[in-house]
Amino acid sequence: MGYHNTLEAGAQIDSYRIEAPVARSGMASIYRATDLRDDRIVALKIPHPDLEADPILFDRFKRESGIGEKLNHPKVMRVFRDEKRSRMYMVMEWCEGRLLRDILDEGRVPQDRAIRIAIGILDALEYIHANGVVHRDLKPENIMVDDQDNIKLIDFGIASDSAARRLTYANFTATLGTPNYISPEQVKGKRGDGRSDIFSVGVILYEMLTGKLPFSGPSPLAAMNDRLLNHPTPPRVADPSISPQLQEILYRALERDPANRYPKASAFIWDLEHPDLVGVEDREELRNWQKRKSHLSRKILYYGGLALIPVVILLLMMLVAHHR
Repeated sequence: MGYHNTLEAGAQIDSYRIEAPVARSGMASIYRATDLRDDRIVALKIPHPDLEADPILFDRFKRESGIGEKLNHPKVMRVFRDEKRSRMYMVMEWCEGRLLRDILDEGRVPQDRAIRIAIGILDALEYIHANGVVHRDLKPENIMVDDQDNIKLIDFGIASDSAARRLTYANFTATLGTPNYISPEQVKGKRGDGRSDIFSVGVILYEMLTGKLPFSGPSPLAAMNDRLLNHPTPPRVADPSISPQLQEILYRALERDPANRYPKASAFIWDLEHPDLVGVEDREELRNWQKRKSHLSRKILYYGGLALIPVVILLLMMLVAHHR
C-alpha cells in the first residue's frame, strides 16, 4: 500500500508521535500515534497538503471535526478537542477491531450476529440523530466491529448537523452517500434525514443476511437508479432460513418513500428485538420483484411524453378553432 505525502514512524506533530500509517483516502491520511503527554494510543487524521487550498474540502474537514467533538457515545468514535495545534488535523479515539467490510468479504454473516451488529449500529444512530446529526454515508467501510461485536461508527466526513451552517457549495452534493447504500431521496438530490440512515442500515442488514446487495447495476449510476425503479430480490428467496417477520423488517427499512420507513432507529431496534410481534404484510414487493424496469425505459417514457406535448397543443388549438 503506497502512502503519498505520508509521515515517517517516529515523526512528531505537537505532542503526538507517529507510530505507523493506517489508511489513506482522497481527503486525508490516518496514522496510529501516541500522545506523549499520557502515552495514550490515538488515531490522527491529517488532511493532505493540497486540501487546505480547496475551501470546500477544507470546510468539510472542519465540519467533520466539529461534529465528532460534540458526540460522546460508546458506539461512536470520539474526536478529541485540543486548541493548541500547529496545523489542521483531528485526534481521534483509537478503535480496535475490523471494518464490517472485511467481515462481509468473508461471506454471509450468521443471522444472530447480523442482527446484533445491526442493533448496535441503530443504537449509535438513535444517539446521533437525537443530537441533530445525520451520518449520510453509512456503509460497511464506516463501521468498526470488535471481537465482541461491539460497533463504532466512524467517518462523519459528509454528515449533516442541524446546529451547523448548511453546505451550499455548487456540486458538493454529488459526493453525498455511496452508490450501493445511498437512500432513494438522496439519489434524487434531496438532503435526507435520519430515515436516510435507516435505509442504509436496511441495505447493510440485507447484505449481511444474504451476502448480496438489494440494489445493483453495471455502473454506480445504474445501481443508484435501481432503487428508484425496482424491488430487491425477496430476502427469503435469497435465503429461505430468513423468517417472514425478518423479511418484513427489511422491507420496512427499505421503503422507497421515507414516510413509510421506520421513523426512528429505536422503532427498527424494537422490531429486531421482538420479531414475533411483527405483522407480515401482503406486499407488492413480493409479487412483482421479478419485473425489472430500466433507466432507458424511464427515459423513453420521459422524452416520449415531451414529444407529445406539441401534438396535444396542436390538437387543442384545432379543437378550439372548430368550435368557433
